[in-house]
Amino acid sequence: MAATFHLDILAASVPFYRGDCVSLVIPTQDGEIGVLAGHCNAAGAVCAGELRFGAEGEPRRAAVAPGLFKIDGQRVLVLVDAAERPEDIDVNRALRAREEAEEQLRQKRSMAEYQLAQGNLARALNRLRVSGRM
Repeated sequence: MAATFHLDILAASVPFYRGDCVSLVIPTQDGEIGVLAGHCNAAGAVCAGELRFGAEGEPRRAAVAPGLFKIDGQRVLVLVDAAERPEDIDVNRALRAREEAEEQLRQKRSMAEYQLAQGNLARALNRLRVSGRM
């Protein structure tokens, strides 16, 4: 039996997952961070991407928004703005959000509006990738 650690994933203060975990892959700005039982203590930023973890004998995935993670002994806490299972993603809504963000990027607007549109596009593309529709 593989060694486990306790994982808490909170999305906007609502529990997304709580339980024992064998492995965890966290998306960060510098790439992915893999976590196994006995990992050294660490903390950092989560970027929008695909969070993968092995729990209850099966691999799981989630599309996550930016947030933070903390590894402390045999406990890992992941705090993100949003987390969605692939089967819960509304693909049509994500496609519409991608189209709207791409249109906003084509328009000449302020830098703040451009950056907001870039963030919206990144979130939509992430949701489509995790849902398997991209």
